[in-house]
Amino acid sequence: MATIMSSSQIDHLHFILIPLMSPGHLLPMIDMAKLLSHHGVTVTIVTTPVNTARFISTIPRAVESGHRIRLLELPFPATTAGLPEGCENMDSLPSRSSIKSFFVASSMLQKPFEEAFHELKPPPSCIISGKNLAWTVETARKFRIPRFFFDGMGCFAFSCTHNMEVSKVHETVSEFESFVVPGLPHRIELTRARLPESLNPGSTDLIDVRNKMISAESVVDGILINTFEELELDYVKQYRKIKGCKIWCIGPVSACNKLSSEKAERGGGGKDAIYYLKWLDAQEPNSVIYACLGSICGLTGSQLKELGLGLEKSNKSFIWVIRGGQRSLELEKWLADEKFEERNKDRGLLIRDWAPQVLILSHPAIGGFLTHCGWNSTTEGVSSGVPMVTCPLFAEQFINEKLVVEVLAIGVSVRVQRAVTWGMEDKCGVVMRRENVKEAIEKVMERGKEGEERRKRAREVGEMAKRAIEEGGSSYLNIKMFIQDVLHLQHTKIGSQLCE
Repeated sequence: MATIMSSSQIDHLHFILIPLMSPGHLLPMIDMAKLLSHHGVTVTIVTTPVNTARFISTIPRAVESGHRIRLLELPFPATTAGLPEGCENMDSLPSRSSIKSFFVASSMLQKPFEEAFHELKPPPSCIISGKNLAWTVETARKFRIPRFFFDGMGCFAFSCTHNMEVSKVHETVSEFESFVVPGLPHRIELTRARLPESLNPGSTDLIDVRNKMISAESVVDGILINTFEELELDYVKQYRKIKGCKIWCIGPVSACNKLSSEKAERGGGGKDAIYYLKWLDAQEPNSVIYACLGSICGLTGSQLKELGLGLEKSNKSFIWVIRGGQRSLELEKWLADEKFEERNKDRGLLIRDWAPQVLILSHPAIGGFLTHCGWNSTTEGVSSGVPMVTCPLFAEQFINEKLVVEVLAIGVSVRVQRAVTWGMEDKCGVVMRRENVKEAIEKVMERGKEGEERRKRAREVGEMAKRAIEEGGSSYLNIKMFIQDVLHLQHTKIGSQLCE
Protein backbone atom coordinates (compact mmCIF):
# COMPACT_ATOMS: atom_id res chain seq x y z
CA MET A 1 0.00 0.00 0.00
CA ALA A 2 1.39 3.40 -1.00
CA THR A 3 2.45 5.92 1.62
CA ILE A 4 0.19 8.96 2.11
CA MET A 5 2.26 11.98 1.15
CA SER A 6 3.01 14.97 3.32
CA SER A 7 4.44 18.22 1.96
CA SER A 8 7.67 17.77 3.93
CA GLN A 9 8.18 14.30 2.44
CA ILE A 10 7.57 15.60 -1.09
CA ASP A 11 10.06 18.43 -0.48
CA HIS A 12 12.80 15.80 -0.16
CA LEU A 13 11.95 14.02 -3.42
CA HIS A 14 14.35 14.64 -6.31
CA PHE A 15 13.58 13.27 -9.78
CA ILE A 16 16.34 13.04 -12.41
CA LEU A 17 15.12 13.32 -16.01
CA ILE A 18 17.47 11.99 -18.69
CA PRO A 19 15.95 12.57 -22.14
CA LEU A 20 17.20 11.29 -25.45
CA MET A 21 18.61 14.39 -27.15
CA SER A 22 15.96 14.68 -29.84
CA PRO A 23 13.15 17.27 -30.10
CA GLY A 24 10.47 14.60 -29.86
CA HIS A 25 11.88 13.42 -26.52
CA LEU A 26 13.50 16.53 -25.05
CA LEU A 27 10.51 18.87 -25.33
CA PRO A 28 7.92 16.61 -23.66
CA MET A 29 10.34 15.79 -20.85
CA ILE A 30 10.84 19.50 -20.16
CA ASP A 31 7.05 19.80 -20.03
CA MET A 32 6.99 16.78 -17.71
CA ALA A 33 9.51 18.49 -15.44
CA LYS A 34 7.10 21.41 -15.10
CA LEU A 35 4.19 19.11 -14.28
CA LEU A 36 6.19 17.19 -11.67
CA SER A 37 7.62 20.30 -10.03
CA HIS A 38 4.13 21.77 -9.84
CA HIS A 39 3.43 19.04 -7.27
CA GLY A 40 6.40 20.16 -5.13
CA VAL A 41 9.23 17.80 -6.09
CA THR A 42 12.68 18.92 -7.20
CA VAL A 43 13.48 18.01 -10.81
CA THR A 44 16.89 17.95 -12.48
CA ILE A 45 17.07 17.68 -16.29
CA VAL A 46 20.27 16.20 -17.71
CA THR A 47 21.27 18.14 -20.81
CA THR A 48 24.25 19.18 -22.95
CA PRO A 49 25.52 22.64 -23.98
CA VAL A 50 23.87 22.88 -27.41
CA ASN A 51 20.57 21.52 -26.10
CA THR A 52 20.62 23.88 -23.11
CA ALA A 53 20.69 26.79 -25.54
CA ARG A 54 17.40 25.60 -27.03
CA PHE A 55 15.46 26.20 -23.85
CA ILE A 56 17.65 28.70 -22.05
CA SER A 57 14.70 31.03 -21.42
CA THR A 58 12.16 28.31 -20.61
CA ILE A 59 13.73 27.03 -17.39
CA PRO A 60 14.46 30.42 -15.74
CA ARG A 61 10.85 31.46 -16.42
CA ALA A 62 9.62 28.22 -14.81
CA VAL A 63 11.90 28.80 -11.81
CA GLU A 64 10.57 32.38 -11.45
CA SER A 65 7.08 30.85 -11.34
CA GLY A 66 8.07 28.71 -8.37
CA HIS A 67 9.06 25.49 -10.12
CA ARG A 68 12.03 23.65 -8.58
CA ILE A 69 13.73 22.73 -11.84
CA ARG A 70 17.48 22.53 -12.33
CA LEU A 71 19.81 21.65 -15.18
CA LEU A 72 22.74 19.27 -15.04
CA GLU A 73 24.79 20.10 -18.11
CA LEU A 74 27.22 17.44 -19.29
CA PRO A 75 29.67 17.73 -22.19
CA PHE A 76 28.47 15.74 -25.18
CA PRO A 77 31.35 13.70 -26.68
CA ALA A 78 30.38 14.29 -30.30
CA THR A 79 33.83 14.26 -31.90
CA THR A 80 35.00 11.36 -29.71
CA ALA A 81 32.15 9.27 -31.14
CA GLY A 82 32.86 10.35 -34.70
CA LEU A 83 30.22 13.10 -35.01
CA PRO A 84 30.77 16.69 -36.12
CA GLU A 85 31.53 19.23 -33.41
CA GLY A 86 28.30 20.54 -31.90
CA CYS A 87 26.17 17.66 -33.20
CA GLU A 88 24.26 17.04 -29.96
CA ASN A 89 20.71 16.45 -31.14
CA MET A 90 19.19 13.93 -33.54
CA ASP A 91 17.74 16.69 -35.70
CA SER A 92 21.28 17.78 -36.58
CA LEU A 93 22.65 14.38 -37.65
CA PRO A 94 24.31 14.68 -41.06
CA SER A 95 23.23 11.23 -42.31
CA ARG A 96 21.64 7.92 -41.36
CA SER A 97 25.09 6.39 -40.91
CA SER A 98 25.70 8.76 -37.99
CA ILE A 99 22.77 7.40 -35.93
CA LYS A 100 24.92 4.64 -34.40
CA SER A 101 27.60 7.16 -33.51
CA PHE A 102 24.98 9.34 -31.85
CA PHE A 103 23.86 6.50 -29.58
CA VAL A 104 27.50 5.70 -28.79
CA ALA A 105 28.01 9.33 -27.76
CA SER A 106 24.80 9.23 -25.70
CA SER A 107 26.01 6.15 -23.81
CA MET A 108 29.25 7.98 -23.01
CA LEU A 109 27.23 10.38 -20.85
CA GLN A 110 26.97 7.60 -18.26
CA LYS A 111 30.39 8.17 -16.68
CA PRO A 112 30.16 11.96 -16.19
CA PHE A 113 26.59 11.60 -14.95
CA GLU A 114 27.60 9.02 -12.34
CA GLU A 115 30.49 11.24 -11.26
CA ALA A 116 28.06 14.11 -10.72
CA PHE A 117 25.41 11.96 -9.02
CA HIS A 118 26.73 12.26 -5.46
CA GLU A 119 26.77 16.05 -5.69
CA LEU A 120 23.05 16.24 -6.44
CA LYS A 121 20.95 17.54 -3.54
CA PRO A 122 18.56 16.35 -2.23
CA PRO A 123 19.77 12.80 -2.99
CA PRO A 124 18.07 11.58 -6.19
CA SER A 125 14.90 9.57 -5.58
CA CYS A 126 14.57 8.08 -9.08
CA ILE A 127 15.64 8.30 -12.71
CA ILE A 128 13.16 8.93 -15.51
CA SER A 129 14.91 8.28 -18.80
CA GLY A 130 14.06 8.06 -22.44
CA LYS A 131 13.38 4.42 -23.20
CA ASN A 132 16.14 4.58 -25.81
CA LEU A 133 18.90 5.10 -23.22
CA ALA A 134 19.87 1.60 -22.13
CA TRP A 135 22.79 2.75 -19.94
CA THR A 136 20.38 4.24 -17.39
CA VAL A 137 19.36 0.70 -16.35
CA GLU A 138 22.87 -0.02 -15.06
CA THR A 139 23.19 3.40 -13.42
CA ALA A 140 19.89 3.07 -11.54
CA ARG A 141 20.94 -0.37 -10.23
CA LYS A 142 24.32 0.96 -9.20
CA PHE A 143 22.80 3.72 -7.07
CA ARG A 144 19.87 1.57 -5.93
CA ILE A 145 17.15 3.94 -7.04
CA PRO A 146 14.10 3.12 -9.19
CA ARG A 147 14.22 3.75 -12.92
CA PHE A 148 11.18 4.66 -14.94
CA PHE A 149 11.11 5.33 -18.63
CA PHE A 150 9.16 7.87 -20.61
CA ASP A 151 7.41 6.38 -23.63
CA GLY A 152 7.15 8.83 -26.49
CA MET A 153 4.62 6.63 -28.30
CA GLY A 154 0.88 6.40 -27.62
CA CYS A 155 -0.93 3.33 -26.34
CA PHE A 156 -2.89 2.82 -29.58
CA ALA A 157 0.31 2.61 -31.64
CA PHE A 158 1.91 0.32 -29.07
CA SER A 159 -1.07 -2.07 -29.11
CA CYS A 160 -1.11 -2.21 -32.92
CA THR A 161 2.65 -2.77 -33.12
CA HIS A 162 2.66 -5.41 -30.37
CA ASN A 163 -0.23 -7.34 -31.92
CA MET A 164 1.51 -7.40 -35.29
CA GLU A 165 4.77 -8.55 -33.74
CA VAL A 166 3.00 -11.43 -31.97
CA SER A 167 0.67 -12.48 -34.82
CA LYS A 168 3.12 -11.77 -37.68
CA VAL A 169 0.05 -11.09 -39.80
CA HIS A 170 1.97 -8.53 -41.84
CA GLU A 171 4.46 -11.16 -42.96
CA THR A 172 1.85 -13.07 -44.98
CA VAL A 173 0.81 -10.23 -47.32
CA SER A 174 2.33 -8.36 -50.24
CA GLU A 175 3.62 -4.82 -49.84
CA PHE A 176 0.40 -2.92 -50.65
CA GLU A 177 -2.16 -5.57 -49.64
CA SER A 178 -4.41 -4.54 -46.75
CA PHE A 179 -4.62 -6.65 -43.61
CA VAL A 180 -6.55 -6.30 -40.36
CA VAL A 181 -4.52 -5.88 -37.16
CA PRO A 182 -5.82 -8.64 -34.86
CA GLY A 183 -6.98 -8.29 -31.26
CA LEU A 184 -8.01 -4.62 -31.27
CA PRO A 185 -11.28 -3.03 -30.13
CA HIS A 186 -11.51 -1.27 -33.54
CA ARG A 187 -11.11 -2.66 -37.04
CA ILE A 188 -7.76 -1.25 -38.17
CA GLU A 189 -6.41 -2.03 -41.63
CA LEU A 190 -2.81 -1.38 -42.62
CA THR A 191 -0.40 -2.32 -45.39
CA ARG A 192 3.17 -3.50 -45.02
CA ALA A 193 4.38 -0.48 -47.01
CA ARG A 194 3.14 1.81 -44.21
CA LEU A 195 4.60 -0.05 -41.24
CA PRO A 196 7.35 1.14 -38.88
CA GLU A 197 10.86 0.13 -39.86
CA SER A 198 11.03 -2.30 -36.93
CA LEU A 199 8.28 -4.36 -38.61
CA ASN A 200 9.23 -3.72 -42.21
CA PRO A 201 12.97 -3.06 -42.28
CA GLY A 202 14.25 -1.12 -45.24
CA SER A 203 17.79 -1.66 -43.93
CA THR A 204 19.50 -3.85 -41.32
CA ASP A 205 22.03 -1.23 -40.21
CA LEU A 206 20.24 -0.27 -36.96
CA ILE A 207 19.25 -3.72 -35.67
CA ASP A 208 21.86 -3.65 -32.87
CA VAL A 209 20.73 -0.21 -31.70
CA ARG A 210 17.09 -1.33 -31.74
CA ASN A 211 17.81 -4.54 -29.81
CA LYS A 212 19.58 -2.63 -27.01
CA MET A 213 16.55 -0.39 -26.65
CA ILE A 214 14.16 -3.33 -26.48
CA SER A 215 16.20 -5.10 -23.80
CA ALA A 216 16.33 -1.92 -21.70
CA GLU A 217 12.54 -1.58 -21.87
CA SER A 218 12.05 -4.82 -19.98
CA VAL A 219 14.02 -3.63 -16.91
CA VAL A 220 11.86 -0.89 -15.47
CA ASP A 221 9.91 0.05 -12.33
CA GLY A 222 7.13 1.73 -14.31
CA ILE A 223 6.32 3.73 -17.43
CA LEU A 224 5.16 7.32 -17.94
CA ILE A 225 3.23 8.02 -21.12
CA ASN A 226 2.38 11.29 -22.85
CA THR A 227 -1.30 10.53 -23.29
CA PHE A 228 -4.51 10.82 -21.30
CA GLU A 229 -6.81 7.95 -20.50
CA GLU A 230 -9.92 9.49 -22.09
CA LEU A 231 -8.15 9.70 -25.46
CA GLU A 232 -7.43 5.99 -25.90
CA LEU A 233 -8.83 4.19 -22.86
CA ASP A 234 -9.26 0.76 -24.50
CA TYR A 235 -5.61 0.87 -25.58
CA VAL A 236 -4.32 2.11 -22.23
CA LYS A 237 -5.91 -1.04 -20.77
CA GLN A 238 -4.18 -3.19 -23.40
CA TYR A 239 -0.86 -1.44 -22.75
CA ARG A 240 -1.11 -2.16 -19.02
CA LYS A 241 -2.01 -5.80 -19.64
CA ILE A 242 0.86 -6.36 -22.07
CA LYS A 243 3.53 -4.52 -20.08
CA GLY A 244 2.52 -5.95 -16.71
CA CYS A 245 4.03 -3.06 -14.74
CA LYS A 246 2.80 0.25 -13.38
CA ILE A 247 1.70 2.72 -16.04
CA TRP A 248 0.90 6.39 -15.55
CA CYS A 249 -0.75 8.44 -18.32
CA ILE A 250 0.30 12.03 -17.56
CA GLY A 251 -0.42 13.92 -20.78
CA PRO A 252 -0.89 15.81 -22.88
CA VAL A 253 2.22 17.32 -21.30
CA SER A 254 2.37 20.25 -23.76
CA ALA A 255 -0.86 21.56 -22.21
CA CYS A 256 1.14 22.64 -19.14
CA ASN A 257 2.17 25.68 -21.19
CA LYS A 258 -0.77 27.98 -20.53
CA LEU A 259 0.69 31.46 -20.97
CA SER A 260 1.46 32.83 -24.43
CA SER A 261 5.03 33.50 -23.31
CA GLU A 262 5.47 29.83 -22.32
CA LYS A 263 4.06 28.63 -25.63
CA ALA A 264 6.26 31.05 -27.57
CA GLU A 265 9.49 30.06 -25.84
CA ARG A 266 8.89 26.29 -25.85
CA GLY A 267 11.69 24.72 -27.85
CA GLY A 268 13.41 28.03 -28.57
CA GLY A 269 10.86 29.34 -31.07
CA GLY A 270 10.05 32.63 -29.39
CA LYS A 271 12.15 35.21 -31.23
CA ASP A 272 9.66 35.84 -34.07
CA ALA A 273 6.49 34.85 -32.22
CA ILE A 274 5.08 38.40 -32.15
CA TYR A 275 5.35 38.61 -35.94
CA TYR A 276 3.58 35.26 -36.39
CA LEU A 277 0.79 36.32 -34.04
CA LYS A 278 0.30 39.63 -35.85
CA TRP A 279 0.03 37.75 -39.14
CA LEU A 280 -2.53 35.38 -37.63
CA ASP A 281 -4.47 38.24 -36.05
CA ALA A 282 -5.09 39.58 -39.55
CA GLN A 283 -6.74 36.31 -40.66
CA GLU A 284 -10.36 35.21 -40.25
CA PRO A 285 -11.18 32.68 -37.47
CA ASN A 286 -10.67 29.02 -38.46
CA SER A 287 -9.32 30.03 -41.89
CA VAL A 288 -5.61 29.05 -41.76
CA ILE A 289 -3.93 25.69 -42.33
CA TYR A 290 -0.79 25.19 -40.26
CA ALA A 291 1.55 22.72 -42.00
CA CYS A 292 4.55 21.18 -40.27
CA LEU A 293 6.11 17.78 -40.92
CA GLY A 294 8.26 17.59 -37.80
CA SER A 295 11.79 18.38 -36.73
CA ILE A 296 13.56 15.49 -38.47
CA CYS A 297 11.63 15.42 -41.72
CA GLY A 298 14.14 14.66 -44.46
CA LEU A 299 11.83 14.59 -47.47
CA THR A 300 13.43 15.47 -50.78
CA GLY A 301 12.90 18.86 -52.34
CA SER A 302 10.68 17.37 -55.05
CA GLN A 303 8.34 15.91 -52.45
CA LEU A 304 8.18 19.12 -50.45
CA LYS A 305 7.30 20.96 -53.68
CA GLU A 306 4.22 18.74 -53.90
CA LEU A 307 3.25 19.80 -50.39
CA GLY A 308 3.79 23.48 -51.20
CA LEU A 309 1.78 23.28 -54.42
CA GLY A 310 -0.99 21.43 -52.62
CA LEU A 311 -1.16 24.20 -50.03
CA GLU A 312 -1.25 26.79 -52.79
CA LYS A 313 -3.92 25.00 -54.85
CA SER A 314 -6.22 24.68 -51.83
CA ASN A 315 -6.76 28.46 -51.99
CA LYS A 316 -6.63 28.57 -48.17
CA SER A 317 -4.41 30.77 -46.07
CA PHE A 318 -1.48 28.78 -44.70
CA ILE A 319 1.59 28.72 -42.51
CA TRP A 320 4.22 26.29 -43.80
CA VAL A 321 7.18 25.30 -41.61
CA ILE A 322 10.27 24.11 -43.48
CA ARG A 323 13.68 23.02 -42.29
CA GLY A 324 16.66 25.27 -42.73
CA GLY A 325 20.18 24.18 -43.62
CA GLN A 326 21.67 21.87 -46.24
CA ARG A 327 18.66 19.58 -46.57
CA SER A 328 16.48 22.42 -47.81
CA LEU A 329 18.79 23.83 -50.47
CA GLU A 330 16.86 22.22 -53.33
CA LEU A 331 13.56 23.41 -51.92
CA GLU A 332 14.89 26.93 -51.29
CA LYS A 333 16.09 27.15 -54.91
CA TRP A 334 12.65 26.12 -56.14
CA LEU A 335 10.94 28.60 -53.83
CA ALA A 336 13.16 31.39 -55.19
CA ASP A 337 12.92 30.35 -58.87
CA GLU A 338 9.15 30.02 -58.74
CA LYS A 339 8.72 33.16 -56.61
CA PHE A 340 6.51 31.01 -54.37
CA GLU A 341 6.54 33.32 -51.38
CA GLU A 342 5.94 36.41 -53.52
CA ARG A 343 2.93 34.96 -55.31
CA ASN A 344 1.44 33.72 -52.02
CA LYS A 345 2.35 36.77 -49.93
CA ASP A 346 -1.29 37.71 -49.29
CA ARG A 347 -2.23 34.33 -47.78
CA GLY A 348 0.92 32.34 -47.08
CA LEU A 349 3.63 32.55 -44.41
CA LEU A 350 6.78 30.40 -44.46
CA ILE A 351 8.67 29.70 -41.24
CA ARG A 352 12.18 28.29 -41.45
CA ASP A 353 13.73 26.05 -38.79
CA TRP A 354 11.77 26.11 -35.52
CA ALA A 355 8.21 27.33 -35.05
CA PRO A 356 6.34 27.91 -31.77
CA GLN A 357 3.86 25.19 -32.69
CA VAL A 358 1.78 25.12 -29.50
CA LEU A 359 1.37 28.92 -29.66
CA ILE A 360 0.33 28.88 -33.32
CA LEU A 361 -2.10 25.98 -32.90
CA SER A 362 -3.83 27.79 -30.04
CA HIS A 363 -4.61 30.85 -32.19
CA PRO A 364 -8.30 31.26 -33.21
CA ALA A 365 -7.31 31.74 -36.87
CA ILE A 366 -6.04 28.15 -37.18
CA GLY A 367 -8.67 25.95 -38.81
CA GLY A 368 -6.61 22.83 -39.48
CA PHE A 369 -3.24 21.22 -38.76
CA LEU A 370 -1.38 19.40 -41.53
CA THR A 371 0.88 17.05 -39.60
CA HIS A 372 3.21 14.07 -40.01
CA CYS A 373 1.42 12.43 -37.04
CA GLY A 374 4.45 12.16 -34.79
CA TRP A 375 3.05 11.49 -31.33
CA ASN A 376 4.02 14.88 -29.87
CA SER A 377 2.43 16.72 -32.77
CA THR A 378 -0.61 14.47 -32.57
CA THR A 379 -1.17 15.26 -28.88
CA GLU A 380 -0.52 18.95 -29.52
CA GLY A 381 -3.05 18.90 -32.36
CA VAL A 382 -5.56 17.08 -30.17
CA SER A 383 -5.06 19.62 -27.37
CA SER A 384 -5.60 22.54 -29.74
CA GLY A 385 -9.06 21.27 -30.65
CA VAL A 386 -8.56 21.69 -34.41
CA PRO A 387 -9.08 18.97 -37.06
CA MET A 388 -6.01 17.49 -38.72
CA VAL A 389 -4.78 16.75 -42.21
CA THR A 390 -2.66 13.64 -41.78
CA CYS A 391 0.53 13.16 -43.78
CA PRO A 392 2.57 10.43 -42.02
CA LEU A 393 6.11 9.70 -43.13
CA PHE A 394 7.80 6.99 -41.04
CA ALA A 395 8.01 5.18 -37.68
CA GLU A 396 4.58 4.65 -36.07
CA GLN A 397 3.11 7.74 -37.76
CA PHE A 398 0.83 5.77 -40.10
CA ILE A 399 -0.65 4.01 -37.07
CA ASN A 400 -1.21 7.35 -35.30
CA GLU A 401 -3.00 8.48 -38.46
CA LYS A 402 -5.49 5.62 -38.00
CA LEU A 403 -6.23 6.85 -34.46
CA VAL A 404 -6.83 10.41 -35.67
CA VAL A 405 -8.83 9.63 -38.82
CA GLU A 406 -10.73 6.44 -37.98
CA VAL A 407 -10.97 6.09 -34.19
CA LEU A 408 -11.27 9.73 -33.11
CA ALA A 409 -12.70 10.85 -36.49
CA ILE A 410 -11.04 14.28 -36.27
CA GLY A 411 -8.81 14.12 -39.34
CA VAL A 412 -8.57 13.59 -43.11
CA SER A 413 -5.77 11.62 -44.74
CA VAL A 414 -3.51 12.85 -47.55
CA ARG A 415 -3.39 9.15 -48.54
CA VAL A 416 0.37 8.65 -48.40
CA GLN A 417 0.91 5.10 -49.66
CA ARG A 418 4.44 4.31 -48.51
CA ALA A 419 6.60 5.09 -45.51
CA VAL A 420 9.99 6.63 -46.10
CA THR A 421 13.06 5.22 -44.38
CA TRP A 422 14.62 7.84 -42.14
CA GLY A 423 17.92 8.96 -43.67
CA MET A 424 17.11 7.22 -46.98
CA GLU A 425 14.26 9.47 -48.13
CA ASP A 426 15.75 10.01 -51.58
CA LYS A 427 15.28 6.30 -52.37
CA CYS A 428 11.57 6.13 -51.56
CA GLY A 429 10.02 7.55 -54.73
CA VAL A 430 6.80 9.56 -54.68
CA VAL A 431 5.31 9.92 -51.21
CA MET A 432 2.65 12.61 -51.60
CA ARG A 433 0.85 14.29 -54.48
CA ARG A 434 -0.31 17.90 -54.65
CA GLU A 435 -3.84 16.88 -55.68
CA ASN A 436 -4.23 14.70 -52.55
CA VAL A 437 -2.88 17.48 -50.32
CA LYS A 438 -5.35 19.95 -51.85
CA GLU A 439 -8.32 17.59 -51.50
CA ALA A 440 -7.56 16.73 -47.86
CA ILE A 441 -7.21 20.40 -46.92
CA GLU A 442 -10.47 21.30 -48.67
CA LYS A 443 -12.27 18.47 -46.87
CA VAL A 444 -10.99 19.50 -43.44
CA MET A 445 -11.87 23.16 -44.03
CA GLU A 446 -15.28 22.59 -45.64
CA ARG A 447 -18.32 24.22 -44.01
CA GLY A 448 -20.81 21.44 -44.70
CA LYS A 449 -22.34 19.04 -42.19
CA GLU A 450 -19.42 16.58 -42.29
CA GLY A 451 -16.84 19.31 -41.72
CA GLU A 452 -18.82 20.88 -38.87
CA GLU A 453 -19.22 17.52 -37.14
CA ARG A 454 -15.46 16.90 -37.45
CA ARG A 455 -14.68 20.30 -35.97
CA LYS A 456 -17.12 19.68 -33.14
CA ARG A 457 -15.46 16.34 -32.30
CA ALA A 458 -12.02 17.98 -32.43
CA ARG A 459 -13.17 20.69 -30.00
CA GLU A 460 -14.63 18.10 -27.63
CA VAL A 461 -11.42 16.05 -27.61
CA GLY A 462 -9.44 19.26 -27.07
CA GLU A 463 -11.54 20.10 -24.01
CA MET A 464 -10.98 16.60 -22.63
CA ALA A 465 -7.24 17.05 -23.10
CA LYS A 466 -7.20 20.30 -21.14
CA ARG A 467 -9.32 18.85 -18.32
CA ALA A 468 -6.98 15.84 -18.00
CA ILE A 469 -4.07 17.89 -16.65
CA GLU A 470 -6.15 20.33 -14.60
CA GLU A 471 -6.49 19.73 -10.86
CA GLY A 472 -8.67 16.66 -10.37
CA GLY A 473 -8.21 15.49 -13.98
CA SER A 474 -7.06 11.98 -14.86
CA SER A 475 -3.47 12.91 -15.71
CA TYR A 476 -3.18 15.25 -12.72
CA LEU A 477 -4.24 12.41 -10.41
CA ASN A 478 -1.87 9.98 -12.16
CA ILE A 479 1.05 12.32 -11.47
CA LYS A 480 0.07 12.44 -7.79
CA MET A 481 -0.10 8.63 -7.69
CA PHE A 482 3.27 8.36 -9.41
CA ILE A 483 4.91 10.67 -6.87
CA GLN A 484 3.29 8.70 -4.07
CA ASP A 485 4.66 5.44 -5.48
CA VAL A 486 8.18 6.89 -5.69
CA LEU A 487 7.88 8.01 -2.08
CA HIS A 488 6.78 4.52 -1.09
CA LEU A 489 9.73 2.97 -2.96
CA GLN A 490 12.10 5.36 -1.23
CA HIS A 491 10.76 4.40 2.20
CA THR A 492 11.05 0.73 1.31
CA LYS A 493 14.68 1.27 0.29
CA ILE A 494 15.50 3.10 3.53
CA GLY A 495 13.80 0.35 5.53
CA SER A 496 15.79 -2.37 3.80
CA GLN A 497 19.04 -0.50 4.37
CA LEU A 498 18.30 -0.20 8.11
CA CYS A 499 17.79 -3.96 8.25
CA GLU A 500 21.11 -4.74 6.57
